[in-house]
Amino acid sequence: MSKTLLIKNANVLVTMNEQREEISNGAVFIRDNVIEQVGPSATLPQTADEVIDASHHVVLPGLINTHHHMYQSLTRAVPAAQNGELFNWLTNLYPIWANLTPEMIQVSTQTAMAELMLSGCTTSSDHLYIYPNGCRLDDSLEAAQEIGMRFHAARGSMSVGQSKGGLPPDRVVEQEADILRDTQRLIETYHDAERHAMQRIVVAPCSPFSVSRDLMRESASMARSFGVSLHTHLAENVNDIAYSREKFNMTPAEYAEDCGWVGHDVWHAHCVQLDDAGINLFAHTHTGIAHCPCSNMRLASGIAPIRKMLDAGVSVGLGVDGCASNDSGHMMAEVRQAMLLQRVGFGPDAMTARQALEVATLGGAKVLNRDDIGALKPGMSADIVMFDVRQIGFAGALHDPVAALVFCTPPNVACSIINGRVVIRDGRLTTIDLGQVIERHNTLAFALAEAAR
Repeated sequence: MSKTLLIKNANVLVTMNEQREEISNGAVFIRDNVIEQVGPSATLPQTADEVIDASHHVVLPGLINTHHHMYQSLTRAVPAAQNGELFNWLTNLYPIWANLTPEMIQVSTQTAMAELMLSGCTTSSDHLYIYPNGCRLDDSLEAAQEIGMRFHAARGSMSVGQSKGGLPPDRVVEQEADILRDTQRLIETYHDAERHAMQRIVVAPCSPFSVSRDLMRESASMARSFGVSLHTHLAENVNDIAYSREKFNMTPAEYAEDCGWVGHDVWHAHCVQLDDAGINLFAHTHTGIAHCPCSNMRLASGIAPIRKMLDAGVSVGLGVDGCASNDSGHMMAEVRQAMLLQRVGFGPDAMTARQALEVATLGGAKVLNRDDIGALKPGMSADIVMFDVRQIGFAGALHDPVAALVFCTPPNVACSIINGRVVIRDGRLTTIDLGQVIERHNTLAFALAEAAR
């Protein structure tokens, strides 16, 4: 028997459909895990197996996080890494991460996902590229399944250690044959290519300064043979550019093209220092970018030219990045920062509130190569979030409650629905005991720091 769910009486329902309709007193009717009808409350069915009254709420498509390192929630605000740029920051943290355990991966994944979900995110990618002490991507996948988040699990990797001219210590890198073998195992075991899939596998060597050209090319070949997406870091800061020119005699964008890393099935994190030729290359090859404004500011990497990228036709999604370079995983805060940072760099009209929300919904869906999330319309996955606008942070801003979500204090959700299932109700996560997870997470974070002393 199918199950129905009705959300009605929304103050404003933001559809992100082709017309970008915003419906006053809006409603959504869901059957099982798929949206069946969207429109004014009076025009939709008045009954369902469950009815949620969205009065005083803005209802949105679930936000989509296109870049994260969830294990890093264990190493937020580490003193030695508080004030460095990317390479310095990594050098201080690699020795700590070398002591990760499978339980740490599992608990940190749920901690990071809970933070994302409470802030309006319903789909997230995660880039796990370090596998010491028996850690596996399976640990993340099992954690995601339990908490109920839509998940793109990226099998990251590092194969070029310091002895071969790379940045990571030799003890945290893997053999390339082992990387490719495990990546294939994960795709064959977990990847779901169907519409409305809750889990997909992504092939994701970490970065040009931690893997070989051969691994980049073989990873691209494997991904395309299985029809899965590709993800890595690219052009994050000026040192990244210098490394690429010195090692490959190419810009990062030229290197990506040389390795087969452009196309609709590829997205790169950051691209802060992507030049005009790189922007044009990404536009005409439909290559995506994950923009991570908080991390870029925290590490002083620069201001990614997102306005220029969007105007050129590049697909851009939003990412919170790792919890050790952002120290937050609040998706609505990232939306706000994306808007503000473009204005700092390129003027007060460089990005509007609604454009920032579009990057976080439709943009993220396109970057992840999906056509079933990012909008509220018939046939789409039932991923829906609701924000209560009666809280103090919105007082005086209700002449435009949609813009208020971005301009005002970043809120948490009152209700979240993922794949037709209510996972947050009255602001509380329903799928796990969050207090217990946080307590265990803090214990493990102290143990991880202590192990590196």
